[in-house]
Amino acid sequence: MICFPHLRNLFRRLARSGWRNDRAAQLVEFAVALPLLVLFVVGIFDFSYAFTLKQKLTNAARDAARAAAADPANDLQSPATIPASVVDAFQDIENYLVVANKINDCGISRSTPTSAGLTWTYTATTGCPPGGLVIVINRGYYFPSTSATLPSVNCTAQNPGGAGTAVIGTCVSIQYGYAWRFGRVASLLGASSTLPNAITVTAVAMNEN
Repeated sequence: MICFPHLRNLFRRLARSGWRNDRAAQLVEFAVALPLLVLFVVGIFDFSYAFTLKQKLTNAARDAARAAAADPANDLQSPATIPASVVDAFQDIENYLVVANKINDCGISRSTPTSAGLTWTYTATTGCPPGGLVIVINRGYYFPSTSATLPSVNCTAQNPGGAGTAVIGTCVSIQYGYAWRFGRVASLLGASSTLPNAITVTAVAMNEN
């Protein structure tokens, strides 16, 4: 027969041994750490892909600016038509994106740009994230020979100012819509993030003719 003091001692030993069992604590720690781990993994892949895409767009814009700047400028006499140098720049970008890197061109067409002076703008949104693909080619981009600033996303010519000499070049800008997965995952965890909805690159080459 078990007496009551022994029964109380048995219950106490069982209770103490149960509290010392930490197997459940490991599950709780994993449940807390898992969302943060997912956020880090998604962020690594997302920012890595965005950086790679930016490098590819930069190479495309640089090659297009050099190709157009090397073409003769006599095709700019009739802005009503699309100059051959602008078509060359557009074709360089198209080939680099689609043929060389298998990047979606959003259904862009070289025959339907809008023009303002010596600037031609191509826009397409088919099958792409919000923002689509925007290509700006300014064949009359001028900037001061000294104290020039970085070109804007619209390739707007800079004011040489005073008696400074204006250098005439070709500016090519590419804006490509990008849907960030990192922001969506962060919002599920209750955090907010402000990320650009497009990756933008700009390149300038001095006109040779």
